[in-house]
Amino acid sequence: MPFTLDEERELPHIISGPRFATYLRATNSDVTTALSLYQWNLELSAAFIVPLQVCEIAARNGVVLALEARYGANWHLSQSFIQSLPNLRRGYNPRTDFTRTSSKLLRHTALTPGKIVADIKFAFWENMLTSRHDQRLWTPSFSNAFPHADFTVSVYQARGKANTYLEKVRGLRNRIAHHEPIFTRNIIEEYNRILEIVRWRSPISADWLAKVQEVTVINGRKPIP
Repeated sequence: MPFTLDEERELPHIISGPRFATYLRATNSDVTTALSLYQWNLELSAAFIVPLQVCEIAARNGVVLALEARYGANWHLSQSFIQSLPNLRRGYNPRTDFTRTSSKLLRHTALTPGKIVADIKFAFWENMLTSRHDQRLWTPSFSNAFPHADFTVSVYQARGKANTYLEKVRGLRNRIAHHEPIFTRNIIEEYNRILEIVRWRSPISADWLAKVQEVTVINGRKPIP
């Protein structure tokens, strides 16, 4: 649907000059095309929510299976588990994130595994797939957590690929959450990465996701090459 003259005058100011400048640069300063690109970026970002949500749920539940195999159903209460988390001075700190999330939840409700899983940051699950946890978790349990991963390679390599993929997925997720442009990214590559993670857990779920998602449809409507 074409933009009205009022929309072409008003929307760039609402979007903000610096943010809209990104779209103007990509469209040779054509305001109408820049607005079309901005709208397309919004629609594509919204479409990614479904695959991202399914991917995060699938990945974190896979990690939980490995945690339960190692520490039992109440893994979230295990001091051995908590002490296994890295306590870093710089950057993301998994142990601090876990203990703060637990403390926050305890102020309002009973501390259950489900509450922890729902509340803790995506980065936590990505961090659980680092080599630090190979001996405790992934050597014995990767094939149970991600039964349809590529096992023509070693568990170490498969786990490493999962960690790398989740890091990239988190990067996309964060850009979308912060309303940043994603139009310069390889959208099909991003989508296929998400789909592959889901497929590692369940091919049926991945096939279902491929049917209901709208990323590939909207990607085909990009207003610039």
